[in-house]
Amino acid sequence: MLQLLLGIFGMLIVGSHPQAQPLALENIADGVYVHHGIHEDLSEGYHGDICNISFIVGSNGVAVIDTGGTLKTGQHFHETIRKVTRLPVLYVINTHVHPDHIYGNAAFTDDKPQFVGHAKLADAMELRKDAYARTHKEWLGDEFAGSEIIKPTLAIKDELTLDLGDRQLRLSAHPTAHTNTDLTVIDSKTNTLWTGDLLFVERTPSIDGDIKGWIAVAESLSQLTVAQVVPGHGPVVKDWKQAFIDQQRYLSTLLNDVRASIKKGEVMESAMNTAAASEKDRWALFGIVNRRNVNIIYPSLEWE
Repeated sequence: MLQLLLGIFGMLIVGSHPQAQPLALENIADGVYVHHGIHEDLSEGYHGDICNISFIVGSNGVAVIDTGGTLKTGQHFHETIRKVTRLPVLYVINTHVHPDHIYGNAAFTDDKPQFVGHAKLADAMELRKDAYARTHKEWLGDEFAGSEIIKPTLAIKDELTLDLGDRQLRLSAHPTAHTNTDLTVIDSKTNTLWTGDLLFVERTPSIDGDIKGWIAVAESLSQLTVAQVVPGHGPVVKDWKQAFIDQQRYLSTLLNDVRASIKKGEVMESAMNTAAASEKDRWALFGIVNRRNVNIIYPSLEWE
C-alpha cells in the first residue's frame, strides 16, 4: 500500500491558507486519499485531529469526506488536497454530527462546494452547537479560533448519487445507530466504503445514539460487497468483515452485560466497572470510552 507523506518538515506558501502545513496522507486507491487522526480522547488534551478525513479526485473535481475537528485542521487538509490536485472541491460530505468530523468545514467555504449530510444533520448541528463551542474553547483555547459549524446545503434522506466525472459516489443515510445522523459513502470506481463512525478499528466504539440500532445497521453494512473500508477511526481495512465482527462482539457484549447488571439490580456505577470487561485489552481508550458508553445506554435499557 502506497504511503504518501506530504510536507511534514515545513510550511507551504500556496493557496488561500499560507500558514497551513499539509498533513500526512495514505493513497489507498486510484484517486483516493486518507489522513488518519490519532487515538486521542475528545476531552482535555484533545488537539482536533483524531478521525479519518478523506478526499476523492474525479475528472471534474474533488469530494471531501469529513474535515477534522478545528478550522486549523481543515486548513491543513485543504492545503494537503491542493498539493495533490487543483481541481475544484465540489462536495464536502459529513458522515455525522460529531465535532471531530465537522469543524474543519469552514476551511472549504471559499471553494463554494455543496456541503452534504444526513437529512437530520442540520438540526443536530443547531442543537449541539453551543455545547460544542463551549467545551472546545475550554479544551483547545486559541487552537479553536475561527472554528464554526457549517450546515449542509444538500440533505440526504435515503440515497443519492454524486457524479465526480469518471466516478460516482453513492451516499446512504441510515436510521439512528452511532448517532441519528449517520451517512455512508461508496466510491463506484474503487469499490471503497466510508462508514464514518459506524465502524471503529482499534479504537473503542463510542455510542451517541442507539446501541441496538447500531448493531442492526452494522450487520447490514457487513453484508455489502466492497474492496476496502475506511472507518471513522483506525486504519483502512481490506479484511473489513473481521473488523465488523470485532465491533459487533464489543457492542453485543456491552449490551448483554449492561442488561445483566440491570436485571441483578446493580447501580450504573457498578456496571461501569464491569460491563464488557472481557474486551478491555482489545481496544484503545477502553477505560475512558467504555465507561461513557455505559453511562449513555444504561438509563434507556432500564426501560426495556
